[in-house]
Formats: sequence, structure tokens, C-alpha cells
Amino acid sequence: MLNALTVDVEEYFHPTEVQTAVDQSQWVGLPSRIEDQLHQILQLLDMRRAKATFFVLGWVAERNPRAIQKIVAAGHEIGCHSHSHQLVYSLTPQEFRRDTRRAVTAIEDACGVTPRVYRAPSYSITQESMWALEILVEEGFVSDSSIYPIAHDRYGIPGSHRYPHVIETPAGPIREFPIATVKLSNNRVAPIGGGGYLRLLPYRYTSAGIRRLNRDEHQPACIYFHPWEIDPDQPHLASGLIARARTYTGVKGMIRKLDRLLTEFQFSTLSQVYGEVDRSAAVIAQ
Repeated sequence: MLNALTVDVEEYFHPTEVQTAVDQSQWVGLPSRIEDQLHQILQLLDMRRAKATFFVLGWVAERNPRAIQKIVAAGHEIGCHSHSHQLVYSLTPQEFRRDTRRAVTAIEDACGVTPRVYRAPSYSITQESMWALEILVEEGFVSDSSIYPIAHDRYGIPGSHRYPHVIETPAGPIREFPIATVKLSNNRVAPIGGGGYLRLLPYRYTSAGIRRLNRDEHQPACIYFHPWEIDPDQPHLASGLIARARTYTGVKGMIRKLDRLLTEFQFSTLSQVYGEVDRSAAVIAQ
């Protein structure tokens, strides 16, 4: 089965765990590492003949347009990951609209592509920020991949629909592509979507989860990771034991895990994997 691979394109100083230690005003003074990271990723994808959806941060597109152009030239899909990597529920609707518009403009200027699929920083479209979906529709987005159907201290909507579905907003419909989970025997769900779960846990946890989702539930898996997760030489800026463990544990082995994942499973872009979601299958009102 064809699964969806997604990459959240941000610098090593953009993760929410790091922003508690590094103020946004300091970003411009920090050395960029994104081009080398993306070069490794694009090489790996080309070697394994896989495609991916790259959710690009507008801040990165403004400063590294050549790197974004290389993603497009390699035949991958471009999505939007906001402009300044601020949690959606920390913004007002007006601030969110401004941030989204600025991101879209930056991405268009960098590579000539208008993104139509969105992913919120840290999956921060939650029950308290579902209003963001209406704004995304108004701004021309047709798809979103920001809702994680799990319980987490920063994100997630426990009990949310686990398969691709359409959400009806006052401005119109938007397709939602949740990150991969598997259902456990006690009706709870386990996250298997990559990122920190791929870094921190044994490889077999993710691979077994994808096989179970593909085989038992007949559903593709939506997997994600960040370029900084393959970079063991990045500066360690996060402060605090938990933040550092979440951000840097498993980075040294991440590229090998990704290579194995791309060898054992087939991956492509969100649009290629899911196409048009059947409106009769699952339509959920906001």
C-alpha cells in the first residue's frame, strides 16, 4: 500500500521546545543548517524513489529560496507550515490570518508554487482553535494535516476521526489528513506517525504500526519528520531535561531509520496517496 510521507521544513531553532530558550528576535543571528539537511533528505528520497509533501515555513522560504526550489525541482509537493511557527491557539484569528498570508506569499516568491495544503506548527489546531480551518478555507486551502487524534500535553484531539475526512466549515469544506495512529484493544489509540515517536522508540514500533494500519484497517499511514531530526551536529539549544530529551534523543540514528522505512514501505505525497476524499465517506461539521 502507498503511504504518505511529509516533511515539516523548519530550522533547528524553530521547534516549540526550543522557543522557550531562544527568542524569535535571535533567529536571524543563528547559522542556518536547512540546506544541508534538505540535501540529504532529497538524496535519500531520490535513491529510494519516493515522493513527499514538504510543509514549508514561510520564514525559511524567505531566507532559503534556493532550497525550496530544489524541493520543487525534484518533483515533491509543497505545503504551508505557517510563517513564524507560532502555536495556532496562541494567536487571535486576525493574527493567524496574517501569519498564513505572509507564509503563502513567501513560499510563492521562493518557488512559484501556491500551497493548498496546510500543517499547523506542533499540530496546534485543537478543539480550542478549530476556527482556524474556516480561515484556511477562506485563504484558498483545500486540505489540512494538523489534527492529531491523540492525547498530548501540547496538541491533539482525542477521539477525533482517524481516517482522512472532510470537515465542513462556515466558509466551505476542507479535507483533513490525520497523522497515523493504530487502534488498541482497549479502544485507545497509539501514535505511529513518525517524528519523535520514530526517533525515541525502536524502529519496529513504527514499522509494526504501519503494517497493522495497512493490513488490518486497509488505510495508508501519514508519516512526518523534520529536517533537524537527521542532524546530530546541530546546536543543542533546548533547555530543561524533558525538552532536551524530546528534541535530541535518537537524532543520530534517525537517517538510518528513515532509510529502512523507505526501503520496507512505499511512500508518496499526500495528494498522490489520498486524492479526492470521498465526500460520502465521512463529512464532519465544525
